[in-house]
Formats: sequence, structure tokens, C-alpha cells
Amino acid sequence: MSAARPITTLRAIAVTATLPLLLTACGYGSEAKKDDAKTSAAPAADAKKLSASEVRIGYFPNLTHATALVGLQEGLIAKELGATAIKPQSFNAGPSEIEALNGGSLDIGFIGPSPSINGYVKSKGSNLRIISGSASGGVKLVVNPDKIKTLDDLKGKKIATPQKGNTQDVAFLNWISEKGWKVDPESGKGDVSVVRTDNKVTPDAFKQGSIDGAWVPEPTASKLVTDGGSVLLDETSLWPDKKFVITNVIVSQKFLKEHPDVVEAVLRGTVKTNEWINANLDKAKASANAKLAAEGGKPLDAKVIDPAWPSIAITDDPLAATLKTQSEWAVKAKLIEQPDLAGIYDLTLLNKVLKAAGKPEVSDAGLGAK
Repeated sequence: MSAARPITTLRAIAVTATLPLLLTACGYGSEAKKDDAKTSAAPAADAKKLSASEVRIGYFPNLTHATALVGLQEGLIAKELGATAIKPQSFNAGPSEIEALNGGSLDIGFIGPSPSINGYVKSKGSNLRIISGSASGGVKLVVNPDKIKTLDDLKGKKIATPQKGNTQDVAFLNWISEKGWKVDPESGKGDVSVVRTDNKVTPDAFKQGSIDGAWVPEPTASKLVTDGGSVLLDETSLWPDKKFVITNVIVSQKFLKEHPDVVEAVLRGTVKTNEWINANLDKAKASANAKLAAEGGKPLDAKVIDPAWPSIAITDDPLAATLKTQSEWAVKAKLIEQPDLAGIYDLTLLNKVLKAAGKPEVSDAGLGAK
């Protein structure tokens, strides 16, 4: 399995303050929008023609989707597609991206593990496949240090997660359970009050004191720190090898069947993007921030992006075993019934691309399509 190299901290980029869309890491509550920003130059007249004239790619405007942000900004994905045009769409909601994929208005998407699992199970395994990894980590428990000084102090406090049943919510409920504390997964009430709060409004709720902390992805976590919060726990520390999937690449099964050459080209682009990110850390951070600025009108402030960036590891490996663990946590919390995830992965094309690039192949943890 290929190693996920963390992005290291770099010199601050002088940028202005932010908020709007940019604080949505597994984001929820907004409609998809077409991305009108320039993603690549027009294809050359002699560009290779693939089986589809265009490919519609979805992603979230946040740092855990750095592969998409940088790959689009730098034209690294477009270069591999030749004459096939990219039609990018940004989303702030896992469910809306899955709906777009299932409804036929999206072909490929960057998305978190929980929406991937839910989308696969609800369609009885008929609508999507996970075809690559993209990012690991980038999730932290940030608290008000005046109210919470140790992990035991969380009992009786109000802690936000982005949405009931989302990736961070499931992880936090599992952590609570392992502490021996009780929380009703539906209402969030119990020994800890789990307050489901959209990432866009979590910073305001924190400043107003209506929550005492939050278990959230980047850059929301680092935004809370700029508002006086303290990082009490990095979720990475709870996982073997300090790795867990936060972003996958998924594809419509119909598009995969009809246009495998296009999917393979996109994967060549993501693999080359991930390699470029890890080899050009300073430029990659600036590129991701430029794309975020194009999305929301403002870049992330250096006080937010500098601590957020190194906590995310960019990787081709989907870390399939960790997705399986996350699904088991959701079952344990009684948020979902035991899912049949057999066939959720198809890493055939990714491993073909990795082999051609001289990189190690990656595993589907026994959950691959037959």
C-alpha cells in the first residue's frame, strides 16, 4: 500500500480573511454549482479523443478535497483527458453529490466515506464504485479551553459535529461509546450533548458559547482555533498507522462501464496531481487556496490554512480497511443496519495506473467488485 505523506507546514501566504463556503469540510446544506473558473487551456487540435466528449466531476470547496482543487487549478487532470472536456461542479452536501451521481448529472465525484457507504447501500450496490483514495486525516476535536481542559471534561458539555450520521459524527459517537458514556444517536442527548451543526455556522456557535467544542474537519477546526479554541485531540492519533480515509473518488457504474478510458485518464490525472502536491508543498498550498478563492471570492486566511494544511495527507490509497471500520462504527451506534459493502470498490484502473507509474498497487480490503 502506498504511503500517505502529510503536507508539511510552510511559510504563511499573506491572504485576507474568509468564511462563507470555505468552512464546509464534509459540507452540508447547499446546492451544487457549476464551476466557471478556468481549469485548463483549450485542448490542442491534435489532442487524443476518448470515448466521451466531456466528463462531469464533482467536489467540495475545502482542503480535504485538495486533489480536486489542485488538479483542476493546475490543469493536471485536464491534460490527461486530451480532447475530453471537464465540466466541474462544486457541492457543499454529500447527499446532493450522491443524488447528482445517481440522477445522471454527475459522472465522477470526490466525497467522504459516509456518503459513499450510504449511497452504495441505498442503491443496493447498483449506482457507484469507489475507484481511488484522495485524502486522509484532517479531523480534530477543538474545545473552549476555559471550559474543557482534559478529555474527561467533555462529559456534560455540548460538542458539535457536522451532521447526524456523517463521518465525524460517527467517529465521535464511537469515541463516546469507548469512554463508557451513553448518547442517544438520534437526538444527540446523553452524557455528552452532540449538537449537529452545519460547518458554515459552527464558528459563530462557538464564539457565541452555544457549543463548547466541535469534532470537525479542516479548515473548520483551524478556524475555531483562531477564535480562541484549543485542539484537544487529532483523530489521526486514534487510528492504526495514523491513517483513515476522509475523501474518496467515486464514479457512476454506468459511466465506468461505458467510458473506462475516460475514468482511467481522470485517475492518471489524480495520481499525477497527488504526486505533484507532495513534491511541491508550497506551490500546492497556494494553488488550493487560489481555487478556494475562485470558489468563494476570498482565500483562506494564513492563520487558518497554515495549521490546517499539514494535518491532511494526500494519498492514492483509498484506505479501504478504515472505511470498513467506519461502517462498523455506524452500525454500533445504530445509525445504520449492517451494510453489505461487497463490490463497493473497483480499483482495477487505479492499480493499472499506479503500476504504469512504477508505484505500489493498493488494496480494496476484500470489498472489491468481482
